[in-house]
Amino acid sequence: MHSILIAPSVLACDFGRLHDEIQRVQTAGADWLHLDVMDGHFVDNISFGPAFVDATAAVATVPVDTHLMVSRPDHYWPRFSKSSQNITIHVEADCDVSDTLRAIRSAGCTAGLSLRPGTPFSAIERFLPELDLVLVMTVEPGFGGQSFQAAMLEKVRAAFAARARLGLSYRIEVDGGVNLETGLQCVLAGADTLVAGTSVFRAPDMSETILRLRQRPA
Repeated sequence: MHSILIAPSVLACDFGRLHDEIQRVQTAGADWLHLDVMDGHFVDNISFGPAFVDATAAVATVPVDTHLMVSRPDHYWPRFSKSSQNITIHVEADCDVSDTLRAIRSAGCTAGLSLRPGTPFSAIERFLPELDLVLVMTVEPGFGGQSFQAAMLEKVRAAFAARARLGLSYRIEVDGGVNLETGLQCVLAGADTLVAGTSVFRAPDMSETILRLRQRPA
């Protein structure tokens, strides 16, 4: 059984105080730092690019988990590989998924695969043996602060069941609307890696929030 990891989403931090915010969330107990790269094509928003990820990695003391919400991850992933420990792409992206995952791993990063709320879990099943991480989006990717879609927990359960059935070891990550209540629902469904943005960076007590998110139910 994987330990529960908390990966605060840097998208929710104060960009004007980036280094201070990264240091603050690491001191509070973050296990990973999650960075959502958006290109304005795959999703209807633009966030940040390689220079921002490099700036984050320069002060990071925990792994950098980069999520490429871009149409052509096969073209862009090398620009993030030197600053990321994990790179996740989307099954819906316009690329050869297997080739891209293989290339990411060959560069020394772990590789993840994500799917949007409207994409069935069956779309990623054939790729499961190639993965280090499955990312289930519980909101429509592109903007932070959205409400959690509880129906997506079925995909978390499917990922958990498939991992056991196939004897695999990938992590199961959830991103979107994760707070203390929904985070518990995700863990009960089988998730072991929680991406939390607003609920962590705007928490009155960031350390307490991360600690409570990480607790596994008895």
